[in-house]
Amino acid sequence: MASEGFSDFFYTAPDGLKLHARVYGEANTAGWPVVCLPGLTRNARDFHELALYLSGKAKSPRKVIAFDYRGRGLSDYDPDISHYNVGAEAGDVLAGLSALGIEQAAFIGTSRGGLIIHVLGVLKPAVLKTIVLNDIGPVIEADGLAHIRSYLDRAPKPKTLAEAVDAQRHVHGASFPALGDADWARMVAAICRETEAGFVPDFDPALVDTLASVDFSKPLPDLWPQFDALAAVPLLVIRGANSKLFSGATLAEMQRRHSGMETIVVEGQGHAPFLETDELPARIAAFLDRVENQVEYK
Repeated sequence: MASEGFSDFFYTAPDGLKLHARVYGEANTAGWPVVCLPGLTRNARDFHELALYLSGKAKSPRKVIAFDYRGRGLSDYDPDISHYNVGAEAGDVLAGLSALGIEQAAFIGTSRGGLIIHVLGVLKPAVLKTIVLNDIGPVIEADGLAHIRSYLDRAPKPKTLAEAVDAQRHVHGASFPALGDADWARMVAAICRETEAGFVPDFDPALVDTLASVDFSKPLPDLWPQFDALAAVPLLVIRGANSKLFSGATLAEMQRRHSGMETIVVEGQGHAPFLETDELPARIAAFLDRVENQVEYK
C-alpha cells in the first residue's frame, strides 16, 4: 500500500493475536515518530489524512504509526471480549512499538486512545515524549458515553455509500455543524467497510457488549492520578466545543494541574473533532516541532 502513503505492518500480541498497524513515512528518521491511537470503535484509517500531512507535508516530516486495536480494522477479533479493555490494548501498543524498534515517540490519542495513553504513562512512562489528547481527559461524562452506547446499539445497516453518509449525519450532525459533505464521506470511509450486505462498522460487534454493564446513572471512574503522573510530559489537549463526552470543566481542571498544557477548542465540532480539519494538522505539527526543539536545546 506504499502508493497510498503507508505500508501495512502486522505483529503478534502477547497472547498470540495477529494485530495490524499502518506505517507512514517509513524512511523518515529525523524527529520523534508519532503514534496515533484511535477511539473505541475506530481504526487506523481515522488518522489517514493527518498521518499523510505529518509524514509528508509538514515542515519536519515524521514517521507515523497508526494502530488497529484488537477487534478493529485488520487486526484479529478476540474470542474473549473481556480482553477488549484499555489495559490489554496498551500492552498491544507496546508490543507493536517493540516489534517496530520504537522506544520513544510522540503520542496522539482520540477518545479511547487518550485513555490508553494514561495507562502507558503507568506501564512505560519513558515511551511518552509528548502527548496530544483529542477530546478526552481523566473524566468521561456518563451522558456522553451513554450516547455512544445508544447509537451503537441502534446502528443502521446502510446499503449504499449515500445511505451510510446520511446515517452518520443524522446521528452526529447536530454536534458537527462545521462539517461538509467531503468530511462525512471521509468519516464513513474510515469507520465502515463495504460488504455484499452493505456498509458495516469495521469492528467486532462484541465490542458493544463491553458497555452493557456500565451504570450511567453513576459517575464513571476517573484517571486523575494517572493524569497527574504525566505532569512532566508536554501536552496539547484538543476539545470539540460541542463535546458531550469531554467537558469544559474537565479541560479547565487539567489546565490547573498541568500548567504548561496547551489547548485548542474546535468550534462547530463535538466528540471527537476530525483532526484533518480546521488547520489542526498544521497546528499539531507545529506543536510537535516546538516541543522537540525545546527539549533538544535544554
